[in-house]
Amino acid sequence: MRLSASAEASRVDGREDAARLSIVDVVLRKLGKGARSVGGRLVRAPRKGSVVVIEFPDGMHEYVTTPVKRVLRIAGREVFYIETINSRYRLEVRSRETAAAEGTG
Repeated sequence: MRLSASAEASRVDGREDAARLSIVDVVLRKLGKGARSVGGRLVRAPRKGSVVVIEFPDGMHEYVTTPVKRVLRIAGREVFYIETINSRYRLEVRSRETAAAEGTG
């Protein structure tokens, strides 16, 4: 059975354009006493039920939060307030780059 041209184009493997991903540099600040900030590349975005992962600039270490309960965004800005099971954070996006994913095609 042969697929039509439109069905072929809608398949993930049949697409001609390369996959793209965003590289997002962020600063994560823990709120409260003894708060410190962590800067690096966002590996896993904040979503309810998952952890936030930030890779340090050295590429060898990561900061991982506990599972996220709530994410709030300040309108018109790249600032997010994240509440996890046991902590609260402020996540500020510093820069974004779009790059072609390696190994596609």
